[in-house]
Amino acid sequence: MLVSMNAMLNRAYQQHYAVGQFNINNLEWVATVLKTAKQNRSPAILGVSGGTIKHMLGFKTISDIVKNAMDYLDIDVPIALHLDHGQSYESCIDAIKAGFSSVMFDGSHLPFDENLAITQRVVDYAHKRGVSVEAELGTIAGSEDGIVNSHVIYADPQQCLQMVQQTQVDCLAAALGSTHGLYKDKAKLGFKEMEHISHLINIPLVLHGGTGICDEDMLKAISFGTAKINVNTENMYTWCVEVERLFAEKGEHDINDPRKVINQGLKPVADKISERMRLFGSVNRY
Repeated sequence: MLVSMNAMLNRAYQQHYAVGQFNINNLEWVATVLKTAKQNRSPAILGVSGGTIKHMLGFKTISDIVKNAMDYLDIDVPIALHLDHGQSYESCIDAIKAGFSSVMFDGSHLPFDENLAITQRVVDYAHKRGVSVEAELGTIAGSEDGIVNSHVIYADPQQCLQMVQQTQVDCLAAALGSTHGLYKDKAKLGFKEMEHISHLINIPLVLHGGTGICDEDMLKAISFGTAKINVNTENMYTWCVEVERLFAEKGEHDINDPRKVINQGLKPVADKISERMRLFGSVNRY
């Protein structure tokens, strides 16, 4: 059964570990994340981006695939199905109606008052239905699914406090130096600002752009109240590299069956996810 992020993230926040969000791309990707979570006795969040909604033929199709896969695989660890970077009130509501257990409204591109008002509406609708909500403040640089931001703008602490107190969101993605996609240089996170905001709001923080952040910095972020870390680019890149290797060595592999190619590409992805779960401290929590 799918669950909201609320209980799993609050438990992680209180016990000083983090839950990974691993974005999905197809049926096989769903199965890989679910199996890895079960093997590691770890909670997991299946992230769904705007591009994936179109690729997998809509919210309802995705929700049905995930729920049926969980039944088939007898998944008995907490799993949330989460809309990542929902760009409108309507998209969040559509996801909830289709069976998603969690949504993110990303109003970071809007004036603060508008972001606050729409987030409040999403929370009001979602919480009545047992669905968790993530909000975002500031600007996370980089590119994700065609959404491009060239500059990092740190979240304002007082706006963070107002957002949390007024809307009662379950977790907050406060932009503090992370970047979507691949980093050109070492990631530079604002830990002083992160610690200050964490003490102000007293709810789980979310770290977007987990690919490329060194292990030491991820652990430091967790110690400052980060309880959800999004990892996507490194998994997609790992799959592409493995499939490229298969075709380069095609004499040794059966590459006439796309099912085998897709699943072979996901073997090192499962290893990557396990590594992240161990680093985040979420293994053997359930």
